[in-house]
Amino acid sequence: MAEENRKSWVLKPSAVILIKLGSIAVHAEEMLSETGHHFDVEVLKALLNDSDVKTWLAEMDKLALLPKKR
Repeated sequence: MAEENRKSWVLKPSAVILIKLGSIAVHAEEMLSETGHHFDVEVLKALLNDSDVKTWLAEMDKLALLPKKR
């Protein structure tokens, strides 16, 4: 993928990717709350293993737009 196309795609993700990223945020918040449930952990695992999310994260990493993993 050309550099400019990659930046455009990564910085303007599809509605599907935005929904998945939003779901990650909501389930992370719920998991960390006092009423957090194991279900939230399982959903987070599934979403983080999703091919769309993995691709988007990899492209964001190539552009150095996310924190480096420890």
